[in-house]
Amino acid sequence: MARRAQESDVRPESDPGTSTLTVMAAARRESSLIAVHDYSGHPFQVQLSRELARRGYRVTHYHCPSFSTPKGKLERDAHDPDTFRVEPVKLRRPFAKYSGARRFFQEIEYGWRLGTRLRRQRPELVLSSNTPLLAAAVLQTVLLASRIPVVFWQQDVYSVAMANHARSRLPRLGGVVAAVFIGVEKLLLRTSRRVVTISADFSGTLGEWGIAPDRVDVVENWAPLDELPVRPHRNAWSHRHGLDDKKVLLYSGTLGLKHDPSLLLALAEDLEDRGDVRVVVASEGRGADWLAEHGAHLSSLLLLGFQPYEDLPDMMASADVLVALLEPDASCFSVPSKVLTYHCAGRALLAALPAENLAARIIEHEHSGIVVSPADHGAMVAAGRKLIDDEDLCRSMGEMARKYAVRTFDIHTIGDRFEAIIEQVSGSRR
Repeated sequence: MARRAQESDVRPESDPGTSTLTVMAAARRESSLIAVHDYSGHPFQVQLSRELARRGYRVTHYHCPSFSTPKGKLERDAHDPDTFRVEPVKLRRPFAKYSGARRFFQEIEYGWRLGTRLRRQRPELVLSSNTPLLAAAVLQTVLLASRIPVVFWQQDVYSVAMANHARSRLPRLGGVVAAVFIGVEKLLLRTSRRVVTISADFSGTLGEWGIAPDRVDVVENWAPLDELPVRPHRNAWSHRHGLDDKKVLLYSGTLGLKHDPSLLLALAEDLEDRGDVRVVVASEGRGADWLAEHGAHLSSLLLLGFQPYEDLPDMMASADVLVALLEPDASCFSVPSKVLTYHCAGRALLAALPAENLAARIIEHEHSGIVVSPADHGAMVAAGRKLIDDEDLCRSMGEMARKYAVRTFDIHTIGDRFEAIIEQVSGSRR
């Protein structure tokens, strides 16, 4: 026993076997090209690409600049590692979001352009998110034929949203069209090597579709905290838009089929008698056009287009209250990520969301804002007035919001989750 103890005492501090494995893992990362594809070009997906590149992976981040939506930090800067690249995949014309025929052919075009590019570059795997269903089907067909594994990063259950829309627009054929949409997404999920979903709430649908639980990872969305510092209420952006001396309720982001712009109109109409208040909407598309038409007579309503990403911290800081919307029937397939971005700003939230939605549960649990039913315009208006008139409540909720973001949006911890998924898929492929 004494001899064994002596031998133990003189063992090296580092195990050569462990060191060898570490060196091998680092070499494997450097030789592995990881493709991260986010069709929309949102902020937190490209932050993940940068984090993976900092860990030694060679990462190329793909996005579609032809799709109009708020974008993240999609240009390289001096702080980016040499292993990080961004490649836009541009369509010949801007994406026709509201034109069924043009959109059909553009989705095919996009899926084929990205797929053929990836087939040439031969990445170790593709982590893909926010891709329209038809484009995703074309893309995944090319990748499967090339034996390139796909990790399906599910931001929304797209087919359920599309099926609901088809049933409402096409009473006779809607059921058939809905079945096709759902069938396509089922097939995409089943042929993916793994599925990353943003909410455990989606797991029930995945289970019903035959996706084995051991192939599903739940990683909730986040926002890039280091890019969204808390700024003063009065700043260059607020001064530029005449908001320095105003109380502001701000909605920023897409106004699409999942959102009811009449809630924002109701807020502005109720606050029209308050010369010191503005409802600011930074958006584009049909919802913004509807507001421009129906709210043209309101001095309390200020409509702006999408703002540059670098202006986002100052824009959110100019607000006293940040507003989020989601239609009641959208809760089963969507979690609005803007709610997470709002938490970084240190401002109170006013959210018209279904109570069961993950974003609503976060706000309620963290005491970072007020949640009302999206079907209750009166409750929306009352909550808006309450927050505007109670500065202490707004301040308290804003502080709670920022604390939640600081506690939760640690990119190193999130990077660990995704690296484990990447290594599992890469290891099984090897």
